[in-house]
Amino acid sequence: MIITVTAFKGGVGKTTSSIHLAAYLNNKAPTILIDGDLNRSALLWASHEKLDFPVVDEREGLKAARNYEHIVVDTPARPEIEEIRSLARGCDLMILPTSPDALSMGALQANIQTFKQLNIPNFRILMTIVPPKPSTAGTEAKEYLQSLGLPVFKRMITRYAAFPKAALEGCVVRDVKGDRYAGAGWNDYKTVGGEIYG
Repeated sequence: MIITVTAFKGGVGKTTSSIHLAAYLNNKAPTILIDGDLNRSALLWASHEKLDFPVVDEREGLKAARNYEHIVVDTPARPEIEEIRSLARGCDLMILPTSPDALSMGALQANIQTFKQLNIPNFRILMTIVPPKPSTAGTEAKEYLQSLGLPVFKRMITRYAAFPKAALEGCVVRDVKGDRYAGAGWNDYKTVGGEIYG
């Protein structure tokens, strides 16, 4: 399975989602994460050598990927139209992470317009950085997208302090010590992974 994680806006959990979905898929079969983002955020995350799957530069990815059953691609923010067309053709599923704030939702709308223009059907939207209850922002944003007939993951990714800690420590959120929400954060991604993998 080849999964591409892309967004027209930074700060919506693109790299966090790439890392955690790769971790989930790696529990099923050997998985590699290809970092195509100019910031090389996934490679920086992996530099602590605490991940149990490889993260490689996009230039190494073609050769390295031959040995893995699953491939996750973390794309540059705001990819060009031709890049999007190529990425869509080259993967099984494109995941569009978005947080429920107005700026991110606006950028998502631009994403969707481009996808419609290119006639790309193989995508699904993932609500990320969702404020915890009692906030209803995530649910309202998800229901709005569903009312437009857009494909949205059932599970949302709640905003937990454990995620930035995981990035700082270079590990998957389930391995963050001393944070009582680390398991809940991992459970969010594990549930999303189940929606992909079945």
